[in-house]
Amino acid sequence: MASFFYRCALITGASSGIGAEFARQLAPECRQLVLIARRAGRLDDLAARLTVTRPELKVRVFAADLNDPGDRERLLAWLASERLIPDLLVNNAGMGDYGEVATAEWSKLEAMIRLNVESLTWLTHAVVPAMIAAGGGAVLNVSSLASVLPIPDFAVYAATKSYVTSFSEALRLELRDHGIAVTALCPGPVHTEFGERARREGGSGGPLNEAFYVGCSEVVAEGLAGLRSNRPRVYPGWKIAGAAALLSLLPMVAVRALMGRRPRR
Repeated sequence: MASFFYRCALITGASSGIGAEFARQLAPECRQLVLIARRAGRLDDLAARLTVTRPELKVRVFAADLNDPGDRERLLAWLASERLIPDLLVNNAGMGDYGEVATAEWSKLEAMIRLNVESLTWLTHAVVPAMIAAGGGAVLNVSSLASVLPIPDFAVYAATKSYVTSFSEALRLELRDHGIAVTALCPGPVHTEFGERARREGGSGGPLNEAFYVGCSEVVAEGLAGLRSNRPRVYPGWKIAGAAALLSLLPMVAVRALMGRRPRR
């Protein structure tokens, strides 16, 4: 009989990129996957592909915009009606914006803050009590290497991810006596649709050069390995891990100087 790490894993932002890769890598380790994203068609396609290779896997999909209060309430009602109680929550949904704050569209900044900070906190608050009642579980929050840096032209995104990393560290301390592991996954740049959506019209590039990019499958594999070994943070890829270790040793005055010399987009 198959052995599973998780009874039910809920993944947000699951329609593409890192979220879809989480679904693929978690499929052999779960009895049931719950995939959440806005694009229903992509969720259905992913669910069909997963169940072709693993017919015993139950994949449930729910199309929702986590920034929409109505969709949030519909999601909670659906989880309750279907008796879906996740013992793994992967908070992956997020968005970015490359460019100066002064020239940004406020609607995009507001949506980013709500998704990266508010929605992640809301869903954690909604799911964790059931984990406590069930006697354990795990939370993996997808943060970023940007969370440890004040990055010009990426200022609001980096600040939202600073919240995610700090929130994860504190939540980990709150939940450790309940048998719930909490890990912040802090990747550098990854080739996904995230970069295209974050780039403004006529803009180019991202916060780091091509040499620092890490493959999506490696990011997810290291994140899940870190969660299983109860690590507080995971910086996937040796270059990103090395950069994080170096940054942790630098005083803020040196970080400011480093960021001040960074090429502007």
